[in-house]
This record gives sequence, C-alpha cells and structure tokens, in this order.
Amino acid sequence: MEISNDMDPEPPAQPQLHPPSAASALVRVLFVCMGNICRSPTAEAVFRSLAHSRPQLKVEADSAGTHDYHVGHAPDERSQRVAAAHGIDMSALRARQLVVEDFDRFDLILAMDKKNYRAALALAPAARRDRVRLLLDYAPQLALREVADPYYGELADFERVFELSTLAARGLLLVLADCADGRDGGDGADGTHDTDGTDDTDG
Repeated sequence: MEISNDMDPEPPAQPQLHPPSAASALVRVLFVCMGNICRSPTAEAVFRSLAHSRPQLKVEADSAGTHDYHVGHAPDERSQRVAAAHGIDMSALRARQLVVEDFDRFDLILAMDKKNYRAALALAPAARRDRVRLLLDYAPQLALREVADPYYGELADFERVFELSTLAARGLLLVLADCADGRDGGDGADGTHDTDGTDDTDG
C-alpha cells in the first residue's frame, strides 16, 4: 500500500549520526537509490575506495534500488565513466532490489533522497527503521540533503553525484573511525564533523 504524501515521514532534521553497530568489529553499509544503476552504486564504489585509506576500519558496502527496473544490470555507462576518471572501476557491480532482509544484515541503510528514504522506511521492520538515514546526513557542511537523480541529465550531473558521494563517504568514515576509537562520534553533540573535502582523495 502506498503511503499518501501528507503521511510521508520526513528524515529527522538533526539525525543521530552514530551507526547502531559502530563499535562492533564489522560495520555494514547499504546505499540505496531508485534503480541502483547511477547514484547508489557510485556511493558504494566511492565508499569502498576511500575505506582503503582506513585499514583499521572493518566495513562492508553494498547498494540496492527501491525498484526493480534494472535488476542485474551494470551501472550506467556515465556513472562508470566518471568513476573511472577518478581511478575507480565499478563495472563489476550489478543492480539489485532492496529486500526486507537487508535491514537485519546492514547497520546503515543510506538513501540518496527523501523519496527513497520513505520507500526504504515503508519496507523496514519497525525495530530497524532507525537504520535508515539520508546519505548527506554525513555531509552536514552542505546545504543539500538529497543527491539528485542524474539519469536524465548531463555528464556534469553524474560528476555531481560523485562529488557528493565523496563528501558523504569521508564524513561517514570519520564517524566510523571516531566510534571505533571509542570517542563520541564527533566534535559536536550531534556527531558531525568538518568534512570540507580537503583530505585524502582526488574526488
């Protein structure tokens, strides 16, 4: 059953940024968009690449779509081209649909926009709804909260997805590193960081 617009839950304005299992040995992160061929595989690939620079962290990443439009397909050629220009090969990834079991397997379900956030919440068991966040919650220095769908856009729109994914991945890795070190997740009470994009990637 589709939830009407006036009943749609909004992402919290100041979300709790600590992953529910951040202190455990392995943190699993799932990136979610609509079709799993543009935004979420880009975010997955970027996160995996940046995680290599933090070998002390044990992380697992995957991506999925809220719809089954492209199940089994490789990422959009434009997403692959942008990633390759930054030294990332995402050609082996294949689209799949979000399933209810994902909410037990993954510590964080990070949606690209509010529409897919709501779709993920609608599927999530009540006890796992707190695992669903917006990707850009981890880039609090930005005014944006959503990563726009580039599918009908230009190559520059795919570049923007890569840029936003990089900023959010850096922020998420900082939170994970702080939690792994036993700190409180950030300099502020809400666990946010100054992730201005000046550190360890070319993205």
